[in-house]
Amino acid sequence: MTDSAKIVDDHLNAFANLEVSVEGRVGGPLSGLTFAAKDIFDVEGYVTGAGNPDWKRTHSAAARTAPAVQLLLDAGATLVGKTHTDELTRGILGQNPHYGTPTNPAAPGRVPGGSSSGSASAVAGGLVDFALGSDTGGSVRVPASFCGLYGLRPTHGRISLDGVLPQAPSFDTVGWFARDAETFGKVGEVLLQTAISPSRPASLLIAEDAFGLLDSDVRKALDPMVELIARSVGKHETERLSASGLDHWAEHQRLLQGREAWDGMKGWINEVNPRFAVDVSLRYFNGMSTSDEQVEQSRSVQAEAIERISGLLSEYDIICLPTATSAAPRLDRSLDDRQGVGYRLGHLLCIGGMTGCPQITLPLATIDGLPLGLSLMGARGSDEMLIGFAREIIDQL
Repeated sequence: MTDSAKIVDDHLNAFANLEVSVEGRVGGPLSGLTFAAKDIFDVEGYVTGAGNPDWKRTHSAAARTAPAVQLLLDAGATLVGKTHTDELTRGILGQNPHYGTPTNPAAPGRVPGGSSSGSASAVAGGLVDFALGSDTGGSVRVPASFCGLYGLRPTHGRISLDGVLPQAPSFDTVGWFARDAETFGKVGEVLLQTAISPSRPASLLIAEDAFGLLDSDVRKALDPMVELIARSVGKHETERLSASGLDHWAEHQRLLQGREAWDGMKGWINEVNPRFAVDVSLRYFNGMSTSDEQVEQSRSVQAEAIERISGLLSEYDIICLPTATSAAPRLDRSLDDRQGVGYRLGHLLCIGGMTGCPQITLPLATIDGLPLGLSLMGARGSDEMLIGFAREIIDQL
């Protein structure tokens, strides 16, 4: 442990473990920056807690540090702790019955979004310069939107998942948060291991059905930023993404994601009989109940989604869509309400999840003083272009 752990005043309940502290290499491109890692990333010598006390109790300290964390340390950033997550990443709002809910500094009294809740809280509250999260079904995109941050779900498979607790491997990705575009880009160059230059795509598709999911006040709040992006690009059109409906895609992602999550955890769950929140237990039960025939059908729907989005992204450089269906919900929402919010969010989040395409969310709008993210999606492998274009947009504000 280093002295850096002592300087973090975690008044936000963002951190699961401030003892996990590692100095970055002197002289690297991220020297002088601090970061946190969601408590699903292994750090040598420490137990990965994964948001559940029974998981932490039944696992040993990690033998090596996850490559994504090591890249950042080698680039000079200093790790100051590991952050709270929804149990085994099985949540989207950031509420954890065992450890509490991290504060959303940008929206007091409201959820931070999950499952990378602590990472988003720590960045939004200025406790660290940036933070690592993961995104399976929206766990970077939603907290970034709710907390007013930059966030990226990268191309599936682009950043190593070694040493990262899996949820559903065919959907899991490593992402990150930052408060400003410059820091976000610097971290991206390290994690993506490439240079990122300013970029301006030549064509834009505005996702008609995605924006159609929004209430009128949310759409009105986002419209000026959509218009700004459209002017920046020049050529733009509006079109529906899914002929069968985004709710159809979302339902099949839930089935696939839930079954993969159950297959990965069933041995441990059967052996330990861990304590779970009701909604997390329900997700595992639904995954256990998903048949092989349903999986096969859902894979066919996923193939259709991939074909459709790939076709659109061969005609247009980027797709513009809302990140979330609303601003952050209040903390006191009932379980039924929370389930409803999650399902509605899934209608937007499934687009990136089902196709594996990169999606960046930008903190460009507010509604009643609460943050609202706006997203840009590109073809697989276009992560650098999205980040570069984000810098261009911010320069115009």
